[in-house]
Amino acid sequence: MGSEGPPSITVHVTGFKKFQGVGLNPTETIVSNLQEFVKRKGLPAGITLSSCTVLETAGIGALPMLYQTMESGISKPDSSRNGQVIWVHFGVNSGAFKFAIERQAVNEATFRCPDEFGWQPLQHPIIQEDGGISQTRETSCSVDAIVKFLKNKGFDVANSDDAGRFVCNYVYYHSLRYAEQKGHKSLFVHVPLFSRIDEETQMQFAASLLEALASITG
Repeated sequence: MGSEGPPSITVHVTGFKKFQGVGLNPTETIVSNLQEFVKRKGLPAGITLSSCTVLETAGIGALPMLYQTMESGISKPDSSRNGQVIWVHFGVNSGAFKFAIERQAVNEATFRCPDEFGWQPLQHPIIQEDGGISQTRETSCSVDAIVKFLKNKGFDVANSDDAGRFVCNYVYYHSLRYAEQKGHKSLFVHVPLFSRIDEETQMQFAASLLEALASITG
């Protein structure tokens, strides 16, 4: 009674390595430096940044690391037993000029080019037992509230209902399914290239996103 305190939230973050046409993936830089960045900046009360992992930019090829990371993440001592676990995935949209918070993923893999392991599916269901390629899975995070919070912080950000059909959507779909099974939350965020929004601003954005999750998730 009266000792609830702030919500207990454990966040696990992933990004991607380089891929065709993007020699430097900003999400690799963001995720690799995020722990140190938030250590200097400070995290909101009740939130723990537990892991930061960089995945191969591949569909099937990324899954072993993705699932290994998710399984090991929930077994860590700092994973909230009675709190909320949130998976945040960062991916780059090389044509974008602003940040995008993705509301959903679609059960379709149609890669515009081969992934880094050489796979290029066409209208391939990501999870066969989920049904056809029109099936979707939606995040349980409050996308509109997150966007509003970040806009109030001065960031150029919008919500999105289309994460594409490439590796970002592929990983997000798997993560949403896993999160639903485990009672967790999953969220995907698209960022532009550093040539569009500089590295320091993108690091500030990633840290502010954690603030948004702490503020909105209860």
